[in-house]
Amino acid sequence: MRPRRRQRVVLVGLLLAGVILAATLALLALRENINLFFSPTQVATGEAPLNTPFRLGGMVVAGSVQRAAQDLSIRFDLTDTAHTVTVAYTGILPDLFSEGQGIVTQGSLGKNGTFVASQVLAKHDENYMPPEVDEALQKAQAMGIQ
Repeated sequence: MRPRRRQRVVLVGLLLAGVILAATLALLALRENINLFFSPTQVATGEAPLNTPFRLGGMVVAGSVQRAAQDLSIRFDLTDTAHTVTVAYTGILPDLFSEGQGIVTQGSLGKNGTFVASQVLAKHDENYMPPEVDEALQKAQAMGIQ
């Protein structure tokens, strides 16, 4: 092979390796930043991963909110009318958080089945329902479970 042709082959090989490396790094970064959403039914049936961050949405079950007296810890149940998941959160809740409201939490599922939230997002007016929560509620109702 002539030296000029060899240089082109090496250059094309290096460019191809660079593109593959860049694509791999981009896919790894996207995979780490994916924010999956699961409903209480999906969590109850084991579809949600343990110790991996994801979003969980549903309606706050009336009478389930338990506030700790000594700190900002709170426990409450979320439901999609079919299944219920207990959520533990430490921090200041949004002003619009209340029982019977649709919310989305972000965090991870612990080994004991309790969802440990790092963030709680509440709806912003009485007519709004987070799209994921609305879809999960509609799926649960379509299954005939209420």
